[in-house]
Amino acid sequence: MHVLKPFEKIEAGDNIMEFGEKAKIRLEHWITHNDHHHEEYDLFAEQLEDAGKTASAKAIREMIELSEKSNQCLRDALKSL
Repeated sequence: MHVLKPFEKIEAGDNIMEFGEKAKIRLEHWITHNDHHHEEYDLFAEQLEDAGKTASAKAIREMIELSEKSNQCLRDALKSL
């Protein structure tokens, strides 16, 4: 597996992308991807509550909070690029 070094260019056909550009795209993708999951998790927690599974719903909501904190780390990393 090839690990990119800072400022190394990635060649794909006629496209050349620097590591920083690729990192920005990757971070933005992960943030968006995680945000979509948060929406799904929240809906599932509501369904669990409606089914009377409040302890399970509570655990899902705690996981959402933790996941949101990890997403903030990704936003901080993006901001620092």
